[in-house]
Amino acid sequence: MQLNDTIELLKECDAGTKMAVSSIDEILNQVQEQKFKEMLIEFKDKHTNLGNEIHNLLMQQDEEDKEPTPIAKGMSWVKTNMKMMMDESDKTIADLITDGCNMGVKSLNRYLNQYVAADEKSKKICKDLISIEEDFAVSIKYFL
Repeated sequence: MQLNDTIELLKECDAGTKMAVSSIDEILNQVQEQKFKEMLIEFKDKHTNLGNEIHNLLMQQDEEDKEPTPIAKGMSWVKTNMKMMMDESDKTIADLITDGCNMGVKSLNRYLNQYVAADEKSKKICKDLISIEEDFAVSIKYFL
């Protein structure tokens, strides 16, 4: 049970890091404020690095990584493009990213509670990812 919960938790965290990177890539070239752009790049890098660590742990277990579901990616794309069509400001981008962070925190906490038998290393990775999301949502409030 522990190995299965560990793998499932890592896969969900992996999908979350990929979703974050994809979302940032989608809007990064539209950011106007240089400081905000730098913050987004740093946020993306944190997700990429954690995603690489997760990928390595999954590979050690001969497991495949997990992509975000097409429905989640599609819904994110539609929401992003609709909001950006109405207002291409940094405020809109900050709003979208804040929503994404909040959704990530909610989902990751749900998975942390669901996969209680996961090993401590995987739980720590999930908690680290939650912390990254929470901290970033707070740090970009200035741009809302």
